[in-house]
Amino acid sequence: MSLYCGIDWVTAHHDVAVVDADGRVVARERVSNDAAGFSQLLTLLAQVGDTAEHPIPVGIETDRGLWVAALRETGRVIYPINPLAASRYRSRYAVSGAKSDATDAVLLANILRTDAAAHRPLPADSELAQVIRVLARAQQDAVWARQQIGNQIRDLLKDFYPAALVAFAELPTGGLARADSRTILAAAPTPAQAAALTPARLRRLLTKAGRRRDLDRDVERLRAVFTDTYLHQPPQVESAMGVHLSALLHQFDAACTAADNLAEAVSAHFEQHPDAKIITSFPGLGMLAGARVLAEIGDDRTRFADARGLKAFAGSAPITRASGKKTIVLQRHIKNRRLAAAGSIWALASLRASPGARRHFDARRAVGDWNRQAQRHLFNKFLGQLHHCLHTGQLYNEHLAFPPPLPLAA
Repeated sequence: MSLYCGIDWVTAHHDVAVVDADGRVVARERVSNDAAGFSQLLTLLAQVGDTAEHPIPVGIETDRGLWVAALRETGRVIYPINPLAASRYRSRYAVSGAKSDATDAVLLANILRTDAAAHRPLPADSELAQVIRVLARAQQDAVWARQQIGNQIRDLLKDFYPAALVAFAELPTGGLARADSRTILAAAPTPAQAAALTPARLRRLLTKAGRRRDLDRDVERLRAVFTDTYLHQPPQVESAMGVHLSALLHQFDAACTAADNLAEAVSAHFEQHPDAKIITSFPGLGMLAGARVLAEIGDDRTRFADARGLKAFAGSAPITRASGKKTIVLQRHIKNRRLAAAGSIWALASLRASPGARRHFDARRAVGDWNRQAQRHLFNKFLGQLHHCLHTGQLYNEHLAFPPPLPLAA
């Protein structure tokens, strides 16, 4: 007998329902969100016919968490159903709009019964790929947090401390996120305190931040910037803004440290993965960006049957809306946003590393693509090549990926 299980999960408990091939509910129960509740679920499934040889597939509206990890260990197929997709199915069974956790569990089971082929099962990624996914996503979140706090600091400096923006804008790459920038701002969070910094104190601060080169040059330049003439807030307001800046700097330091530490952990684990050599053979993909790509696409080769599925997942492939005589090609907005963000970094970096990528990008710009459109088109092309290389075990080949233009006939 074909059986299908649906789990509607919430924080404290989960509603479970099992339906047969005709849609009849053969079992349903509410279980707690703990080990005892999971054991209760396994008992329920065994009572209706679950076996190790033929485990009952499960539909659930999430792809992570302890329950998903535990269900994965049982060897059954898990379908993470998008909540938006589930809400569209709900009107098929109740046009009134009625909703409850118990009926949603039945709904999820029926989705598997009728349309399992239209939904992608949870990929069977290796444990190392799952580790890389956790670390890469955490590192990306830390980078986004660092950028957000950095923007807040920059806006605050514009309001009362323009000398800091001038001083750190001229430093090499990194800006406010550099260790020396953060160290000096922490020691002098107001313009008055910065102007009072002596050359000896500036040198000590730069040394404390890890600087070893060009100290005399930067000490002289920073001293000149901080003692220059600028507009000022009233003294008490300036002091209050300095307190605000110090508070933001504590958060900024934590975000910068987290991003750096996680980047080291991601690179160390990614280097051990067998796909790392293929992925980093592509121009524009270093250890960190490559780890982010692997984190999102995984290493289950059955996940994407062809390159089209991978491109749609990444959002690089456009969608077509055709009705009557009207046809519109649009950007895909439903996508894996983390992979799309990594794709932007990949495409931009490849322009410096690959002559073929530069030619392709310039050709797209020449036919009228905007900068972002041309980047997305290049990312789309790279994804097709990556899919092929991962499935065949080949490294990236610049001449095959972007054949040089044929010479003009004499």
